[in-house]
Amino acid sequence: MKKIWISLAAMAFVASASYADNKKEVERVENSGTVITEILNIPDNIPQDLLDKAECVVVLPSVVKFAIGIGGSYGRGVMTCRSGEKFNGPWGAPTMIALEGGSFGLQLGGQATDFVLLLMNSRSAEGVLTSKVKLGADAAAAAGPKGRDASAETDATLRAEILSYSRSRGLFAGISLEGSTLRPDNDANMHLYGKDIPAKDIVLKGVVPAPPCARQLLATLNKRSPKNKSN
Repeated sequence: MKKIWISLAAMAFVASASYADNKKEVERVENSGTVITEILNIPDNIPQDLLDKAECVVVLPSVVKFAIGIGGSYGRGVMTCRSGEKFNGPWGAPTMIALEGGSFGLQLGGQATDFVLLLMNSRSAEGVLTSKVKLGADAAAAAGPKGRDASAETDATLRAEILSYSRSRGLFAGISLEGSTLRPDNDANMHLYGKDIPAKDIVLKGVVPAPPCARQLLATLNKRSPKNKSN
């Protein structure tokens, strides 16, 4: 009997340690689901035709400015893509993503800001999933237009591989993130999924199922944009 209790205690300790190890990542994924749901419920939100043509979406909740220096920001969030080789399936398991560098001026207003990025083609998606991508240099980036009647057929949106939006103090707007970088957050992926898996394998190969904490994120995107209309 004593051995049984010791075994149960050991199992409880391992489970507790595992939860503590990925608690930040779980909260980050859950917060990303809340952010995308709230933003897509704003009257003048991301134009539907742009969302329908996006291959992937990056959500970065509560990005903050560096305390020292002029500009520069640091944020962690998630990236999810439509599943399948041609990005034509349901939105799939997310990978953890890091945003670093860049100067967003006074648009951050000294407060935490939520960012949503639309990745409009497979080149930008594969680039972010495999290496550090500098926006504006490695991938063409632009502030996304907003509003239900906004046209996606502008020069900026036609040329851009990544369109970016921000929300701070209740204000939602397109914002340029040129000069900042996006990269896979491999350490966070290890914590979230419990093993070392390349971001590309998580998103493009579907080697792991989506964790329960991603339920709201994926449900919202699958409801609001169930089909890829880029072709």
